[in-house]
Amino acid sequence: MSSPQPPEVAVLTQKALLAASRTSRLRRVVTGTAVTRRVVDRFVAGETLTDVLPVVSALSGDGIAVTVDHLGEDVADRAQAARSRDAYLALLEALAPLRLGPAAEVSVKLSAFGQALPGGHDVAAELVRPVVEAATAIGTTVTLDMEDHRTVDSTLAVLAGLREQHPATGAVVQAALHRTEDDVRALAVPGSRVRLVKGAYDEPAGVAHQDRADVDAAYGRCLATLMAGGGYPMVGTHDPALITLAGQLAELAGRTGDSWEFQMLYGIRVQEQRRLAAAGYTVRSYVPYGADWYGYFMRRLAERPANLQFFLRSLVTST
Repeated sequence: MSSPQPPEVAVLTQKALLAASRTSRLRRVVTGTAVTRRVVDRFVAGETLTDVLPVVSALSGDGIAVTVDHLGEDVADRAQAARSRDAYLALLEALAPLRLGPAAEVSVKLSAFGQALPGGHDVAAELVRPVVEAATAIGTTVTLDMEDHRTVDSTLAVLAGLREQHPATGAVVQAALHRTEDDVRALAVPGSRVRLVKGAYDEPAGVAHQDRADVDAAYGRCLATLMAGGGYPMVGTHDPALITLAGQLAELAGRTGDSWEFQMLYGIRVQEQRRLAAAGYTVRSYVPYGADWYGYFMRRLAERPANLQFFLRSLVTST
């Protein structure tokens, strides 16, 4: 087993990988490497609906719910944003015959719906609404992923508008951001579905905690607020200490097993997902698919050194 990186090296590695996720030249190199595809398959459930549907069915057979993400973000024009909408409508149409109901929901990034375009808030709100309506029609729902700090106000405003008619629409909040503890207090109300994550974006010190211990502490405080509140907490973590804390806080709050859930990324800590499901917890796997997998893949490498080590080992053993 390799020795752990010093904290300052780990932070620099994370920042480099997050920067790489936005580099078009490196994107071409990585996506054009045959071995990369083999590693990506661990984290991404293929590029098409034909690829992802068997994954959804297999996870369901293991007692694990899913939230499916069609990969694509930072679109360049409205036509591309409309294609994102259409991809989700096709996904929901394909999920309907599986009759999984809320055990198969979808996650969307509003950047894929044009949020960063001129007038992007209104564009994203308009284009995501039919996706939410289609989800409601088949007995499931949508969760709005959170992106970097500049999108938070817009995303929460879109959420508020959608929840007027589709109250099960979920939100994601990132413990790394200083503002999140206030956002969590506002969201921890009856009927509100909230996924709490640490955060996978390289944010400036003025808006986000920079030290991992501070992020973990903020996560614990936010989690305590959600568990004590009236909403439905979705605990997005692979951290063993936080998994244990979630169980303790749920017990302290007198929560039943159907009033909260764990969420983990597809391909990460698979045995732990199965263990928790077998122990009676609700577990949901975040299942991404699509051709535009590069940015997602690089953020997964940045989040955990073990992911990067796995990738590098695969490169070495392939030569």
